[in-house]
Amino acid sequence: MSRETAIPRRSLHDELVERLRGLIVEGDLAPGDKISEKELCTAYEVSRTPLREALKVLAHEGLVVLTPHRGAQVSKLTVADLEDAFPVIGALEALAGELACERATDGEISEITLLHLKMRTAWKNRDRAKYFRLNQQIHEALALAARNPVLDQMRGMLSGRVARARYYANISAVRWDQAMKEHEEIVAALKARDGGRLGRVLKAHLRHKLETLRAVIGD
Repeated sequence: MSRETAIPRRSLHDELVERLRGLIVEGDLAPGDKISEKELCTAYEVSRTPLREALKVLAHEGLVVLTPHRGAQVSKLTVADLEDAFPVIGALEALAGELACERATDGEISEITLLHLKMRTAWKNRDRAKYFRLNQQIHEALALAARNPVLDQMRGMLSGRVARARYYANISAVRWDQAMKEHEEIVAALKARDGGRLGRVLKAHLRHKLETLRAVIGD
């Protein structure tokens, strides 16, 4: 009986985290916005307890600031924070790419290639929301194909913060087109199972996003 009831609770928690993360990453909740627990509880038909647990997860990811007696607020994007985070996530993603070239099955590479083709279509249609979701799926699939739980855990700690930055980084048409070209290189290196090349491309991909964000956010 306990096993049967545990699964729905975990599913509710995961769903809340994912939905709240999406609101923040895609800008529905903007940096600095106060998060209304009452409104969210009503919208999602949940009690405050699971909502607060979800907010703690997002606070751990750096997306939310929790202040005693004042509630939750969406954290602000700062250049200083991103300059600290991006070299770390760049190194982690480069390692994930190198390992994926060694360990991914042919089926996983085909799946990532298919996601890439769908993302290219979204880019051609200028469907930014769909492009972003597929982009995230590609990076997640690469990380899973690396088959390294420690790497996956460390990457997960920064994923929410970097996902929001990635969304903002593609705000200009020029940067978006550049990012698409970089993803073409990512898939080509993966299909060739060239880990060194893929690692270099992924590091450059993150570095270019950071350069864009410096200009967008400013000091």
